[in-house]
Amino acid sequence: MSKKKVFLHSTLASALAFSLFAPGVLAHDALEVDGISKERETIFDHDAVSTMPYSMTSKKNLKFLHQAASVQLNEVNGIQNNTADVYAHKGFAYLGTHTANGGNGGVRIFDLKDPSNPVEIAVFAQDIPHTWQEKVIVKTVNTPHFKGELAVVSVQQTSRNNANRPNSKGGVLLYDVTNPYEPTKLGFYELDRRITGTHELYLTTQGNRALLLASNPYADYYTHGVHKDFQIIDVSDPANPEFLWQFDPRILPEVSDDFNGYHWASPDGKTRPVFNHSVITNNNGRYAYVSMWDLGTVIFDIKDPENPVYLGRTEFADYQKGAAHSAALAKGGNVLIETREIANPVGVGYESAYGYTRIFDISDKTNPQLLSEFKTDLTYDIPPTAEGRTTFAKTVHDPKVHGNTLYLSYYSGGVISVDITDPSNPVEIGRYTPENSDIWGVFVDRNYVLASDMGQGLKVLLKNNGNGNKPN
Repeated sequence: MSKKKVFLHSTLASALAFSLFAPGVLAHDALEVDGISKERETIFDHDAVSTMPYSMTSKKNLKFLHQAASVQLNEVNGIQNNTADVYAHKGFAYLGTHTANGGNGGVRIFDLKDPSNPVEIAVFAQDIPHTWQEKVIVKTVNTPHFKGELAVVSVQQTSRNNANRPNSKGGVLLYDVTNPYEPTKLGFYELDRRITGTHELYLTTQGNRALLLASNPYADYYTHGVHKDFQIIDVSDPANPEFLWQFDPRILPEVSDDFNGYHWASPDGKTRPVFNHSVITNNNGRYAYVSMWDLGTVIFDIKDPENPVYLGRTEFADYQKGAAHSAALAKGGNVLIETREIANPVGVGYESAYGYTRIFDISDKTNPQLLSEFKTDLTYDIPPTAEGRTTFAKTVHDPKVHGNTLYLSYYSGGVISVDITDPSNPVEIGRYTPENSDIWGVFVDRNYVLASDMGQGLKVLLKNNGNGNKPN
């Protein structure tokens, strides 16, 4: 990260020195105040790409998670893109791409018929110039307007509202991937160019209705309240997305009227950042879980998506940086997993710690109760100088749950698996850490675990002890 310009909570998604290539410093959405990029302490800045080497040495540990395959993305027009998130659907893996070498890497589809030999079969969603495509969700949809496999893809500008890039715009692309070998564009939910774009998103269904839930960080701030960070869009007709509702944090009694779309005067006396980073729903699309950084994970009943009802939210101790980054559900939706991405582990008035995982009982969604906090050997392994704290190497990133096992992507920590049979006592049971690990996303599909390594591509992990046996 550049010492000359320290960006404040820039939108989103990773900022590590890549193992196979080291692009120059990149920060494509510095938070601007009165037209000036403010030099402030960085709590969240993973649009910037660090050129610093890792401060820790990774080594292979294949206990419990056995690497079956490691496949780099194909070059497109001579450009090697790096991976972002990973998703799987009906035997195919979908990998988003990040900003290295200019972005526009699109979404890559891999055929997983043979998990030991994934084959890249298609690339799509790279048609809007000067953008990157971090997140993709694919669901089976059956509406009066569309029947098949629908993919929604987040689109973010690499340079927000740039006058020299009039064709660049953010939002969500919608594709028909019923035939994954031939993705077909259906529509685009376009955002105001003042907004960088949609970072994370989710797709759910309610009967014969399809709903897109979009996280558009800093939309409230940059449009002076006209557009909000969290929006719900009806995509039952993917060619004509219809805006339904957006969340104004000012509806919460603890958020004052002088909230400016970013800064929050928290009841603990601190000025905290509030923006929407991510969102998920439960399986039937009844409840939405919105990661609103230092406002916590905010829970809505979205049975009526035009009129969602606020239920409750998670809270932080005064000494904790909030950084509610992503969420997952367990125990039939009664347990919430909340990951907190903190790259800068030292801050005045806060504990010195990288981001770790918190687990809540949400059987009463109006009153989430903290059950436990899962930390690793990385959490308090803090370099003695600020120069050594310039990557995301030691913070947790994304969570996924399969049965009683929680899988966490952990950048240079790899993929960590945790037994949450007793959510009040999570226990690490396995770790996969390849050489030069830079694991962004993780996804559980059937009998294997997928991981996206930013510099090395797609990893396919079998859930065994590395003894060559077929997975159960």
